[in-house]
Amino acid sequence: MAISRSSSLLPEIDDNTGGNAGSGYDVSFRSIRDRFPFKRNPTHSRDRLRASSDRQLPRTTRSHLNTRFNRKGLLWLFPFKGKSGFYTMIIFVLFLFALASMVLQSSIMSVLRQAGDRGRLSRPNMRFGTTLKFVPGKESRRFMLGDGLDRVRLQPRIGVRAPRLALILSHMKKDPQSLMLVSIIQNLQKLGYVFKIFAVGNANTHSIWEKIDGRLSFLGPEDKGQINWSIFEGVIVDSLESKEAISSLMQAPFCSVPVIWIVQEDNLSSRLKLYEQMGWEHLLSHWRNAFGRATVVVFPDFTFPMLYSVLDSGNFFVIPGSPVDVWAAESYSKTHSKDQLRDINGIHKYDILVVIVGSSIFYDGLSWDYAVAMHSIGPLLLKYARKKDSTESYKFIFLCGNSTDGYGDALQEVASSLGLPDDSLRHYGLNGDVNNVLLMADIILYGSAQDIQGFPPLLARAMTFGVPVIVPDFPVLKKYIVDGVHGIFFSKHSPDSLMTAFSLLLSNGRLSKFAQDIASSGRQLAKNVLALECVTGYARLLENVLSFPSDALLPRPVSQLQQGKWEWDFFENEIGLGAHMQRADDEFVQKVSIVYALEQDLAGTNNATNIPEYETEVPSHDIPTKLDWDILQEIERSEEVEMLETEELEERMEKEGGLWDVIYRNARKSEKLKFEANERDEGELERMGQPVCIYEIYSGSGAWPFLHHGSLYRGLSLSRRALRQWSDDVDATNRLPILNDTSFQDILCEMGGMFAIANRVDSIHRRPWIGFQSWRAAGSKVALSAEAERVLSEALQENSKGDVIYFWANLDIGQGVIGGNNALTFWSMCDILNGGNCRTAFQDGFRQMYALPTHVEALPPMPEDGHYWSALHSWVMPTPSFLEFVMFSRMFVDSIDALHTNSSNSTMCMLGSSEIERKHCYCRVLELLINVWAYHSARKMVYIDPNTGNMEEQHPVEQRRPVMWAKFFNFTTLKSMDEDLAEAADDGDHPRYMWLWPLTGEVHWQGVYEREREERYRVKMDKKRKLKEKLNERMKYGYKQKSLGR
Repeated sequence: MAISRSSSLLPEIDDNTGGNAGSGYDVSFRSIRDRFPFKRNPTHSRDRLRASSDRQLPRTTRSHLNTRFNRKGLLWLFPFKGKSGFYTMIIFVLFLFALASMVLQSSIMSVLRQAGDRGRLSRPNMRFGTTLKFVPGKESRRFMLGDGLDRVRLQPRIGVRAPRLALILSHMKKDPQSLMLVSIIQNLQKLGYVFKIFAVGNANTHSIWEKIDGRLSFLGPEDKGQINWSIFEGVIVDSLESKEAISSLMQAPFCSVPVIWIVQEDNLSSRLKLYEQMGWEHLLSHWRNAFGRATVVVFPDFTFPMLYSVLDSGNFFVIPGSPVDVWAAESYSKTHSKDQLRDINGIHKYDILVVIVGSSIFYDGLSWDYAVAMHSIGPLLLKYARKKDSTESYKFIFLCGNSTDGYGDALQEVASSLGLPDDSLRHYGLNGDVNNVLLMADIILYGSAQDIQGFPPLLARAMTFGVPVIVPDFPVLKKYIVDGVHGIFFSKHSPDSLMTAFSLLLSNGRLSKFAQDIASSGRQLAKNVLALECVTGYARLLENVLSFPSDALLPRPVSQLQQGKWEWDFFENEIGLGAHMQRADDEFVQKVSIVYALEQDLAGTNNATNIPEYETEVPSHDIPTKLDWDILQEIERSEEVEMLETEELEERMEKEGGLWDVIYRNARKSEKLKFEANERDEGELERMGQPVCIYEIYSGSGAWPFLHHGSLYRGLSLSRRALRQWSDDVDATNRLPILNDTSFQDILCEMGGMFAIANRVDSIHRRPWIGFQSWRAAGSKVALSAEAERVLSEALQENSKGDVIYFWANLDIGQGVIGGNNALTFWSMCDILNGGNCRTAFQDGFRQMYALPTHVEALPPMPEDGHYWSALHSWVMPTPSFLEFVMFSRMFVDSIDALHTNSSNSTMCMLGSSEIERKHCYCRVLELLINVWAYHSARKMVYIDPNTGNMEEQHPVEQRRPVMWAKFFNFTTLKSMDEDLAEAADDGDHPRYMWLWPLTGEVHWQGVYEREREERYRVKMDKKRKLKEKLNERMKYGYKQKSLGR
């Protein structure tokens, strides 16, 4: 956010500051909605920097005014006649009118300035007429200027599922926020998105959301870590109250999942200044990190990014549009009437009440904005406010500032100085009942001179009340309002244009039929004024933010959303607007409690409870004084002295050594305090005698809830920082140093963990069977149940020598191809998951690996027989077979990497269409590689139902023998190829600069064995020589014992 001095020239964006507001001007501002009865924060007592109200307006000096008056005011002394006299009278009248306007402006400005001077800080950097504007940061600007999916739609694509989105609801109450979300979600569903809705609590809109998603899930505090967010293309969070879900998304492996955080509350913004005053930097940092995790933070109004500018990291975005103002007006009109409110406020039924409203962005020195408006409004006051006719009484209300700022008294002084009736000018603060003033009005005049970026909320409310509006010809307003249909435009700073517009709404001292028609049309417009822009804005944002994987269908173009409206009828049928809107304000305010809960937890219970919930000033009695600090230091010193005396007394007392058994037990207790080593020993003991160990591969702390505990499993972390502290997990980066490089870790994924286990496998795994399971298996609900684990253990004990591979996560379930579509072949599904290039990559890699000529077929056949294929690296096989598979996989991934490195564009990955897929380039091919190796190496493939434990052989060996390429997967052939590569690596004969194969495991060939044997023989002979020399020395000089005590 930045400050712009004109609407046509935007300021430069400072990316280093994340687009924070006021970096150069330090100007205070706040949302006009803070003052509404239907407001996010029901308080107006906020401590803020105040912009100066004593800016010098361009003015004419008094001597110059007197000169002009003396020169022109004496024309009446000259006896002009005819046309000359007529023109003279016209000039004289115009002069008096202009003079009165200037006097009125000067009077109002001077009085308002005096009313606003008290307690305000001077900001010399803020000049008169400065306009605050929100300018998107670097990240948000990329989303705003992106072309969406236009280019992607031109490329060939095979998708088998709809794009998935998760929606986290902090509440399901009947309020405008739910209305907006329902409208957005239903329109996004029309474009092809599929939603999974997670609700924090249950409420009375439960039935509405169930119609949108029949599988509505409820999240408790313990359930937030049990969701696999990686299966979604993005996550939409609806409010600040869902911040805990954001916390779970801040941990790997969910850090790359796009998050769209919709913030419509300003409760937190009112507390940020308090955190700075109290020195709660950790609270600010906590919220700043949460806001920074979101890919984009979406606000419904341009004022909100300014309120939250302290937390802006460049990802703030505005999509204008919310039914909150229309909802509030509808709710208020159900319980209040115009005549009743006029009677309470002392306004006659036939009085013409004109309410002057201003910009949604304003300063504490608000007189600037309204003083500038006097140039246009002044003639209206002179013409209508002076009328004392009982049949035509006009009253003007200025809706601005706070009721305690002194503007009411200032306006009364202006009225008396200009000879206006005492009650002709009034002031109402925005901290009062704004709906009261708007409903009483006959005409709404938008008198602010500030350029605006969005549709003013006060204007939407007034139009919903059925009040005709007169607005300046700003481009934003002309985009929605049709002149003479929904309202009347006037030229900014043009009194004549305003007078003409005002006269069109009056007829014989009453509102004209034209005004009533405008009010009716404006009411219809306001009901859905920004609905289409809001819905299409979210649709475009999703296209620019989300990465659509290769197997996902693309959403339909945004242009198909032609008619946008809020789902009023849908809500009326379900809940009824009339009876339930009355408590909407209270419900909206009570929703956000996470802000105060965090204050209790992070800022300290004692300090937080002493601060009023809606106050932003720090109570003076809560600030420690110098006496308090002195008392605290004295207490600490006395406690320290007492502790030292106690220790000295204990040291002087005699103690018995105790029995040897007691000492031994105490020593064992101290050893048990070394929890990590002890836990590792216990883990080894638990697995003692087990025929198999299944290594669960994970890459971040966010995957911890999906891991298993017990003798059958052991964690395998791809990141040293993600190791569980209370378990004996294996650190893959310690066993295979290449995984310390994040680029290689990203392209290898779980296969890198397998390479790490296979590297000197005897040092970690000494069991006949070995298994692996990705954490995603538990996240996809396909992990082994207790019954399946029992069946598998029994099968392994009975078949101790069989060359079998057991798997329990099939390709359909693992990749979300719903319905078990058997018409898709193995290579078709591989193409779908790898940007359509799986066959090409596998064929080229196979040819590179075996040095096959170009005319020879290099794609192993994988006929479709209706059986399952393995996925998610979830299988068990004999340990020797695993080492053979790793040997084949290392050579295959090296050949693919060679093709990728030698290509013309080595930075591009042809195996992925989205950014995340390109980052994990080889992962999806390597995940399916186990099927090709097992199929053509004649391994028996058995599928285990993860729930029931039922076993069924897949692709029987006898049926596939005629199509197997056994010669390419023979152990002798693979071992010979492995030794050739090892010899080249040992001799330093690298085929390319970054040769991947030596980095993925052990390098062994016959020469290495011979060199190791020679080294062992040399060490043995050297040891013999030293022992012989020692014996000869003893025989020659004898054995001499060293003297004791020296």
